[in-house]
Amino acid sequence: MNSLTGRPSVEKNKGKDAKTITVAYGDGIGPEIMEATLKLILAAGARINIEKINIGESVYLKGITSGIEPSAWESLQKNKVFLKAPITTPQGGGYKSLNVTIRKTLGLFANIRESPSYYPFIETKHPGMNITIIRENEEDLYGGIEHRQTEDVVQCLKLISRPGTERLIRYGFEYAKMHGRRKVTCFTKDNIMKMTDGLFHKIFDEIASEYPEIENEHWIVDIGAAKMADKPENFDVIILPNLYGDILSDVAAEIAGSVGVAGSANIGDGFAMFEAIHGSAPRRAGQNVANPSGLMLAAVQMLVYIGQGDVASKVHNAWLKTIEEGIHTYDIYSPERSKKKVGTVEFAEEVIMRLGKLPTYLKPVNYPVNTTPIEIKVKKGRKQEKRLVGIDVFVESDMKAEELGKKLEALGSSKLKLLMITNRGTKVYPNGIPETFCVDHWRCRFQCDTDSTFLEHADIISLLSEMVREGMPPIKTENLYFFDGKPGFSLGQGQ
Repeated sequence: MNSLTGRPSVEKNKGKDAKTITVAYGDGIGPEIMEATLKLILAAGARINIEKINIGESVYLKGITSGIEPSAWESLQKNKVFLKAPITTPQGGGYKSLNVTIRKTLGLFANIRESPSYYPFIETKHPGMNITIIRENEEDLYGGIEHRQTEDVVQCLKLISRPGTERLIRYGFEYAKMHGRRKVTCFTKDNIMKMTDGLFHKIFDEIASEYPEIENEHWIVDIGAAKMADKPENFDVIILPNLYGDILSDVAAEIAGSVGVAGSANIGDGFAMFEAIHGSAPRRAGQNVANPSGLMLAAVQMLVYIGQGDVASKVHNAWLKTIEEGIHTYDIYSPERSKKKVGTVEFAEEVIMRLGKLPTYLKPVNYPVNTTPIEIKVKKGRKQEKRLVGIDVFVESDMKAEELGKKLEALGSSKLKLLMITNRGTKVYPNGIPETFCVDHWRCRFQCDTDSTFLEHADIISLLSEMVREGMPPIKTENLYFFDGKPGFSLGQGQ
């Protein structure tokens, strides 16, 4: 960032086909590993112009709670390729995650993390693994929509959309096709979350049928994660919703050898961000010990994305050669496998010395040149018939379930009847049992006769007004709909 103008500063590179990229040096170890990464890729002949922006901790501490200034957004929107070092989010103060903000604001729907084994040069119990995890990046619980509803209860909304899921899964199969991968696996928890994770699984099955040449399978996420940790060589490409993907991509990177050597790509419609998967590690900052490999390999993904696969191959092969010759930073150094322990600067210099060389033991890479990014078009589905059939009204009360139920039954109309009450999802009225532990947060389901009654929003408003008059104001409501005659809501646990 230019200190006089406050605008992003640009370093020009000679060459007619040079691509201008936005670069953020980040916080903690970020400036060190970014300097090492840029030095390497420029030495390899990367045809890029570098436009620097300032984001992260220093921006947060100016009072900008997003962590990013308007001029930085302008650079990102203009260049559409972003190489980012890790940033630090200050503790407390209500600061939102800048990583999530950037991904969601710029529509970076797919996070790609490659986790191959570098055995025997980086220690791992799984020498045959080569997993790529493709994680949904915008939805799920990472929407960050949270509320405190009562003295006892807070909530976080889990949002899964058909278009968001479709473009992610279609991207995953296109990625597998482009990279010659043999199998795509989906992880969900749709045995419990039958609507949200159920939709994700359903769309996976629909799209998988369009790629008969690629094997596909689905696992419930808990047993799938256990199998991935035990026998990762049985998996190839794994597609997951946001939260599961965030957790398991770190697990995959660690069991492959080290989170410190894993990079990631965040892909959107004509926009991409590349970063290491690890954090800013402020305790290691300024000591010349950080491993720049994660950001270096993210830069390799970036070079492939912008059509410079020739440079990407040169960088990646030199990195592989350095690793197999035992030149390691402290985090992957071991007396049995390593020959020389080096710092951040020295590691970059060692990789630069090996530019143009191929690894002897590890498999060399050969990226295609002038590739174009995968483009995904989402198909617009048929409009379904939507019918209002009831409402879930959430109330705060210290009454017992039986007492609350009797009081609410008296409020029903000829159209809307109290069907059940749940507490934290479990049915407690009618016919509850005293052993069920309850808090002060009750879901009260009012529903009409779905076969004969036509419900209007005015009926809902009338019920809610009556509840307010009776001293039971709603803290939250959710309308209940049928879509093409099928319920668009889940049953209560035990209903």
